[in-house]
Amino acid sequence: MLEIKQLNVETKQTHKPILKDFSLTIKEGEIHAIMGPNGAGKSTLSKVIFKNPLYHIVSGKMTFNGSDLTCLETDEVARLGLFLCMQDPMVIEGVSNSDFLREALFSKTKERVNLYTFVKEMTEATKQLSLRDEMIHQPINQGLSGGERKKNEILQLLLLKPKFLILDELDSGLDVDSLKKVCHVLNTYLKENKETSVLIITHYSRILEYIHPDYVHKMVDGTLAETGSLSLAHQIEQEGYQINEHTKEQFHE
Repeated sequence: MLEIKQLNVETKQTHKPILKDFSLTIKEGEIHAIMGPNGAGKSTLSKVIFKNPLYHIVSGKMTFNGSDLTCLETDEVARLGLFLCMQDPMVIEGVSNSDFLREALFSKTKERVNLYTFVKEMTEATKQLSLRDEMIHQPINQGLSGGERKKNEILQLLLLKPKFLILDELDSGLDVDSLKKVCHVLNTYLKENKETSVLIITHYSRILEYIHPDYVHKMVDGTLAETGSLSLAHQIEQEGYQINEHTKEQFHE
């Protein structure tokens, strides 16, 4: 589904290298997790995939189901079926959740969604996530707590039904009960949409106890330094992100 080859990225203003010869392949239906310290480039990767203008691709290539992402704009990337659950969802004044989602669905399908069907689906999704009914008609994320904003991202996901999910620090801002609920909703979605792939970006292994990854990657200094199973996440929790010389040699080989 997603293939990234030898990607080198720098900031546009300062030309500081962020991603360095970064390569990653995620197949249909796979769940991958990237863990790394602050400044390793984890969130930058998600922003680069969605063509954030603050970053410049120096070299390398990104493709999604054969489409070259490097030459697309943000809206074109989203229309291909990629979805980013943001680390810090922003407030958008003057646009209600319902209006936003109806327009997003129209942009995706080029057909006006039946109002009754739309309201029914949105009401069911808000109940699944234990969100207040009135937030449907409120401006996007206005007056919502950090956890509610994250749930609102998942609400959008449930309505838009993307093929590829990027969950950027989904667990930040969520208490234990909310994280369990959100992960239960996501696992149900993935069970019903088995072809959907997921990239989880996180500092901690907590979320991985609920959404089990097929692969865990350790990211250090803009590149993937090690790949393993869930046991690698537990190892990182215990030992941190230090890389010994033997691991470096294996990685460069």
